[in-house]
Amino acid sequence: MALTTEQRVRRAAVKLFADKGFHGTGIRDLAQEAGISSASLYHYMGTKEELLSGIMRECLDRLLLGARRATGGVADPRQRLVSLVALHVLAHALQPAETRVVDNEVHALSAATRRQIVALRDEYEQLWSAAIDDGIRRGGFTTPEPAVTRLALLEMCSGVARWYSPRGPVELDRLAGHYTGLALRMLGSADHECPAGLDTARKVLSDVWGKTL
Repeated sequence: MALTTEQRVRRAAVKLFADKGFHGTGIRDLAQEAGISSASLYHYMGTKEELLSGIMRECLDRLLLGARRATGGVADPRQRLVSLVALHVLAHALQPAETRVVDNEVHALSAATRRQIVALRDEYEQLWSAAIDDGIRRGGFTTPEPAVTRLALLEMCSGVARWYSPRGPVELDRLAGHYTGLALRMLGSADHECPAGLDTARKVLSDVWGKTL
């Protein structure tokens, strides 16, 4: 199915913002990549900042929706954490350009828009904090610095966007499982497997992102 003009503009923006950065991408670059004239580009994107913030908001909204679905109603903090880790790895490996835009271009936003985007990111990270803190209270996790551990886990999982390739030696599903084991060991969990959490992440990936492994 052919892409709409709006979809072509968004795809062009993701590619160029990821490769050249927001400030390094000009209007002519966007128009050329999208295959339309510079004069008509504003009709489909508004301002360049609106285009950037729209991409970021869409990506974070989807990630937050997926995380909520993966953890909602789940009492076991280990299962919630495993689902969050696996889902983060899967989504970031499958959408590396979007990840680079969201992670690297927040500084390019105006102060008011940046606060809105950071609030979405904080809301997502709070689900990780809740799972870790709950696990500590229940005695399943042990870490003297839960906040630092959360940041380390997020950085580790986001990093797959920089190096993962489907042509590499490790299949993505196996990679996600390996990362969940690493995460549980970092939190002092004796049992390094939680298949229910992985199954949930796979289902959410299909339901929310429309992607299957």
